[in-house]
Amino acid sequence: MAEHNILGNKGEEIAVDFLKNKGYRILNTNWRKGRYELDIVACFNEELVVVEVKTRSDNSIIAPEEAVDRKKILHIVAAANKYVCYFDIDLPVRFDIIAITGGKIEHIEDAFYPPAMFDKS
Repeated sequence: MAEHNILGNKGEEIAVDFLKNKGYRILNTNWRKGRYELDIVACFNEELVVVEVKTRSDNSIIAPEEAVDRKKILHIVAAANKYVCYFDIDLPVRFDIIAITGGKIEHIEDAFYPPAMFDKS
């Protein structure tokens, strides 16, 4: 397994433990359906929380959360829509990012909102 995959898997394990300690109920990790994938899906305060985990080493040039660009957001939102439909979930959905750099964990709640589908910019 490539070193970046090992780092990413370790980051997701850390994120799951972090969320559990905050009282989140983890529903799925690394959920996949076709071309769709979500890092962590959890429940918290009657919300479905979709969490994108980004892990970087200490010497990374950019912050982990900066890797969640518009293209990635569109993919996460589409995957979340697929998840909600697949499991017939009727809860509000929130999108969070957990950014891990070295030993530092930052949980960004409401990190982004689904973009308007008619907005092509």
